[in-house]
Amino acid sequence: MTTRETLTSRERVNRALNHQVPDRVPIDLGGNQTGIHKNAYLALIRHLGIRDELRIMDAVQQLAKPCEELLQRLRVDTRYVSADAPASWKGGIVKTQRDGRNWDDLTDEFGIRWSMPEDAQYYMDITLHPLARAGIADLKDYPWPKGDDPSRFAGLRERALELKRNTPYAVVSGISGVVYEICWYLRGLEQWFCDLMGNTEFCEAMLDQTLKFWMDWFRLFLDEVGDVVDVIMIGDDLAGQNGPLFNPAIYRRIVKPRHKRLVQYIRSRTQAKIWYHTCGSCTAFIPEIIDNGADILNPVQVSARDMDPADLKRRFGSQIAFWGGGVDAQHVLPRGTPQEVAENVRRNLRAFMPGGGYVFNNVHNIQGEVPPENILAMYAPTSVGADLRCGGIVRQLTLAATMLGLLDSLCRPGRLIVAVIPHPPRPQPCSTHTALCCIRPGR
Repeated sequence: MTTRETLTSRERVNRALNHQVPDRVPIDLGGNQTGIHKNAYLALIRHLGIRDELRIMDAVQQLAKPCEELLQRLRVDTRYVSADAPASWKGGIVKTQRDGRNWDDLTDEFGIRWSMPEDAQYYMDITLHPLARAGIADLKDYPWPKGDDPSRFAGLRERALELKRNTPYAVVSGISGVVYEICWYLRGLEQWFCDLMGNTEFCEAMLDQTLKFWMDWFRLFLDEVGDVVDVIMIGDDLAGQNGPLFNPAIYRRIVKPRHKRLVQYIRSRTQAKIWYHTCGSCTAFIPEIIDNGADILNPVQVSARDMDPADLKRRFGSQIAFWGGGVDAQHVLPRGTPQEVAENVRRNLRAFMPGGGYVFNNVHNIQGEVPPENILAMYAPTSVGADLRCGGIVRQLTLAATMLGLLDSLCRPGRLIVAVIPHPPRPQPCSTHTALCCIRPGR
């Protein structure tokens, strides 16, 4: 049964992010870390009988831009607005041949080359790290892009205001603020980790360059839409499946000061919530992310080590909102039955939803091989918390009272049993304790 909605999408998202209980769980789809692979998108719209031309909104990840008809059918509460590449950047897909294969190459404005084989159109991976052999002196002469190139932001305010004024949806930015990851994109992951251990002066010099780019970028971005957007997405992957990708002590010493400076600058210029993305088992970093000033954690990789939803909510739910974590995207969503997907979603929602502080999405992007039936099971109204809001709790208490009443009718005079069902951890409109009594047969 579909929940009766009493809030607009924007009100719903903002209420949840303020750790208040919305009328239903807010739903997201369509961002750089909350999107859908082109193969899954095409299969889904065919399954639903929706006509749409495929538009790639992220070439590296091969994400499709969802059409409005699909977003409305899935009751998605967010809409995205992004800055562009500068007018001076002439990048695009270049067809090349290497190692006996045809490749699609894309060189970004930092000089990093991303490639995808023509016969395996899934994603792009890095095939050229332009600073792999650089020394610290080379950084000064490297052609760093200008974050404050005004052409990046041409028309941005108009697009954002169109969403703000003429739609009911929460306005969310594209991904930005990638201070740390760009360094290893430029350097190569193995060499970058070696640098973190033995060449920290080089690492700090690179981080200062990428921080400058994003500080300049945000100065103009916030000039344009700081008063319009509801959520600003930033992020760097800090963790993998089983834990941190590098020592958290190194993070605190070298990376965190730059992260915190960027987050605090954004906070000084806007009322928008700040959304931080890191995949993996990131519990060691969550206190640092909170201390930096982020409001939201994404994608909440619940299948990674130490990322149990109930534990995350208990430990950090009063300090940060969770965005994602809706389903096990590694095992259940791609390989389970629709029923297993729906049950996994309900389990995670029972952990994340109480007290607000949660926006529903898959863990990261929906991958290309996910069946359309499983995608629909993930977003089905019965799976996304229609009965887990405050009214649902009342219904659960009523059911408990009914069951206890049946027990009472079977009881003979004996001991008095009091079952106390407490309210959820955060105050809600129905936050009074409810005591239910029955007479248990004496022994």
